Amino acid sequence: MEKRVMTDSKRRRGLVAASALLSGVLLLTACNDGDKSADGGSNSNGDKTSQAQVDQAAAEKTSQARITISPKNGAINASINNDAKVTVTDGTLTQVTMTSAEGKTIKGEMSADAKSWQPTEQLERATTYKIAATAKDAEGREAHENASFTTVSKANSFIGNFTPEDGSTVGVGMPVSITFNKPITNRKAVQSGIEVTSSSGQEVVGHWFHSQRLDFRPDQYWAEGSTVTLKLKLDGVEGSDGVFGVQQKTVTFKIGRNQVSTVDVNAKTMTIQRNGKTIKTIPISAGSPENPTYNGQMVISEKFKETRMNGATVGFTDDDGKGEYDIKDVPHAMRLSTSGTFIHGNYWGSDSVFGNVNTSHGCVGLNDVKGAGDPNQPAAWFYDNSLIGDVVIVKNSKDKTIKPDNGLNGWNLSWADWKAGSAL
Repeated sequence: MEKRVMTDSKRRRGLVAASALLSGVLLLTACNDGDKSADGGSNSNGDKTSQAQVDQAAAEKTSQARITISPKNGAINASINNDAKVTVTDGTLTQVTMTSAEGKTIKGEMSADAKSWQPTEQLERATTYKIAATAKDAEGREAHENASFTTVSKANSFIGNFTPEDGSTVGVGMPVSITFNKPITNRKAVQSGIEVTSSSGQEVVGHWFHSQRLDFRPDQYWAEGSTVTLKLKLDGVEGSDGVFGVQQKTVTFKIGRNQVSTVDVNAKTMTIQRNGKTIKTIPISAGSPENPTYNGQMVISEKFKETRMNGATVGFTDDDGKGEYDIKDVPHAMRLSTSGTFIHGNYWGSDSVFGNVNTSHGCVGLNDVKGAGDPNQPAAWFYDNSLIGDVVIVKNSKDKTIKPDNGLNGWNLSWADWKAGSAL
């Protein structure tokens, strides 16, 4: 009897274990049931829904519109002109908002087909901007995208200050001169981003004087009456390691009549020719034998009805360090060089000086009156009949030829030497 009881007990324990194992299998099967509907239950027909069907149902609720914001989120050194843009595929844009870190809203324009948006105002340097965009697909389902980027800083960007001014009329000798605010090491890339053309069809070539100055001119003087166009396409151009251009601008200026004036230091006269014909000869007083005037082709770069001339600013000082001269009201002054050569009116010299004696510190003087108020004076006539960009040629002086980078005087280089200074 004792043995039988033990056998029944073992049998009961085996049945319990089997039952527990079966229950576990059933429970495991329920937890891994792949045939449940998307809401965890069965559909109305009692059929189970597969995971693939669940994913498909979710996808059908998502907009097909795909928004792209440029620059990418988190970008730095972004352009202030061209980089910012929002586009969409498989849908249309319904709203785009762009704001600066200070909360200023940036104006923009949507394309006619609502496929793209761009700001219509130039961005600021070293500024963080945020863009929020919304689009809808053909079914009216919305998509959203957000991005933030930072524009290039002043430390990481360069600009070029150019002359002449947009819309101006200048003489035939006026080069396009660009001075960069930072040294340029990648000259080829920068020069490739600048285009200068003339309506005359003249070939125009750039010449680097140094790492921060690039001038453009044709072989001969510009054709009178032509139009010159300067295109600065420097936005995003890397001028040196980590330093990018930010300018995108088109400038046009007109070339006036062809006026070239020749100063003969020996003869002490200046002959003015317009379109190849002599229109006037004026007596002058050039630099003294101790301070001769430069020879060469010089271009008028600035005009002042009256200006101060202090010898101390150009190296003419006495034993006390004061300027050998300091005239606060020099009339009808026009700059010919950076170093201080001018052609100007002279009221302090006697009338007999002009045409007879060279007395200046290197400038070319014409008879004039104090106050620049007499239009009949030779200096006044020449001032009124001269344009920035007109050429003044000085010859027969005992001084050397002016350096081509001393002012806008690149015409003193041969065409071969000029082209040799191009990076292209």
